[in-house]
Amino acid sequence: MSISSSQSGTSRRRGRRPGPAQEVQEAEAPWRLPDLPALLTLAVILALLMALGFGLWKAVEVKPAGPFAKCKTAAQLGPHLYAGPPAMCIDVNKTYMANLYTTRGTIGISMIAKDAPQTVNNFIVLGVNGYYNGLGFWRIEKWIIQGGDPSGDGTGGPGYTLPPEANSSAWAPGSVGMARDPSGPVNGSQFFFLKDAWPGSGPGGVVYNQFGTALIGFELVGQLNDSDRVLGFDVKLQS
Repeated sequence: MSISSSQSGTSRRRGRRPGPAQEVQEAEAPWRLPDLPALLTLAVILALLMALGFGLWKAVEVKPAGPFAKCKTAAQLGPHLYAGPPAMCIDVNKTYMANLYTTRGTIGISMIAKDAPQTVNNFIVLGVNGYYNGLGFWRIEKWIIQGGDPSGDGTGGPGYTLPPEANSSAWAPGSVGMARDPSGPVNGSQFFFLKDAWPGSGPGGVVYNQFGTALIGFELVGQLNDSDRVLGFDVKLQS
């Protein structure tokens, strides 16, 4: 027996009853734009949350103090993002010792300012302003370890680059330099430690702004991995 033919006898008295699929379709309300007051309320809530987050971030940001109190960044555009390189605040005729506190321990970096004055100044300014705090080490290889990237994948930086600063220092294990694409500019924040000799004939004619040497805690450099983080930074005049 045909089901449709048995329903047709009653359709003239009561009309056809919609099937289950039709009921679902008719029950669904058509999509329409939310009410304007609801959108405005949502926008206000989101703005308040963003303002609260920015306020908390500003409240916990690190401020330089002591002899490096004048070492300030350029105008800050957002977390880990600045309008340009910092102004010179160090004595280029001095040697500085930066302590990088990591989850593995303290690594002391000796920096002769005259060898790479803008790079040393930049590293100190970023460090004393808390730029590196919480950042990890994303590139781990047998001969090198690289960090200082807020993006954590090698693509990040502070919003500016550094000029090349070449010097005659040899690239020995413990050397510290600034990262760059060989065909691009020097990154403004990403730095690396040499754990072993530079493979092959070294960097060739590409300048990687060697600016320091890990004199303290070099053994820790080889232990760092991508789960480690920078916990803090300080610097003092070495000579």
